[in-house]
Amino acid sequence: MEKLKLAVLGAGFWSQFQIGAWSEIPDVEIVALYNRTRSKAEALARKFQIGHVYDDAAAMFNSEKIDFVDIITDVDTHYKFVEMAVDAGIKEIICQKPMASDWETAKKMVEKCRDAGASLYIHENFRWQAPLRRVKEILDSGIIGNPFKARVSFLSGFPVFDNQPFLRELPHFILTDMGSHVLDICRFLFGEATKLWCQCKTVNREIRGEDVAVVMMEMANGMPLYAEMSYASIVEHDMFSTVNLLVEGEKGSLALGPGRSFAVSVTTAEGTRTEKIEIPYYDWADPDYIVNHESGIHINRNILDAIMGKGRAENSGEDNLETVRLIWASYESARRGKLIDLKEFD
Repeated sequence: MEKLKLAVLGAGFWSQFQIGAWSEIPDVEIVALYNRTRSKAEALARKFQIGHVYDDAAAMFNSEKIDFVDIITDVDTHYKFVEMAVDAGIKEIICQKPMASDWETAKKMVEKCRDAGASLYIHENFRWQAPLRRVKEILDSGIIGNPFKARVSFLSGFPVFDNQPFLRELPHFILTDMGSHVLDICRFLFGEATKLWCQCKTVNREIRGEDVAVVMMEMANGMPLYAEMSYASIVEHDMFSTVNLLVEGEKGSLALGPGRSFAVSVTTAEGTRTEKIEIPYYDWADPDYIVNHESGIHINRNILDAIMGKGRAENSGEDNLETVRLIWASYESARRGKLIDLKEFD
């Protein structure tokens, strides 16, 4: 079978790992790489043996035979490149999270692709982390019964601004950057929310946006869910690689984390059982992010199956729009200091 031809837009920090994840999938050939700074694209192309490099996205779309694209650029360019891909006749488009820089633009992206008959996928990979897939399996098994309360946490002092300095300048930071992961995990594990309340705070005075946020949600089944995220924490364990969580159910409880042990513990009347989730190593991956980088392989395979007509993609634009709704409803709640009914947020 002939390999599907992929063009990548973006050669920043995360691109090397997303391209690395694609390199593990034999059905794909990356034929072209665009970046506005050509030298960065050339360096990344050498590393992964990509044949064609561009610093003009329009020229790439006009010159290359492309089956699908992966947009891994800054968030404020996402709509522009999605629009360019659609106008070039490309029907399969992947875009890095967060989908867009605001709620209205995210809706426009989904509508643009829908109207053109193009499929939009969002590279929201945290739900594909091996420990979280295992948590989902355990919850679905019913061993702890129906959950009645949950806490999902991401607490870190990891120097994220060192390798991604542009994050310092974002007017909206942790809810868009990490909230897109945390709130999507909440949806993945527990379904949709009906109401939420949010409070934000900026601890690091050298950044523009917020670096702490707490979101309280009422889920569709009435369950209260507490989501917290921070890049200002001083914690005993390095919690950067994944979230940690506690779920309480009618028959027991489930806990994940903290730290890099990726230990999932289930407690019932019979006692506590703990299992450690092993994460494979890849030469292109950073050990500090290994659980996140490895998850890129799984989301890429899921999206590729959808492109090839072999299955359904979990991370469609339409689905991720509901995560984006939670992000911007959270900002509205924090701004107004009020509970938001999500049925009325549109």
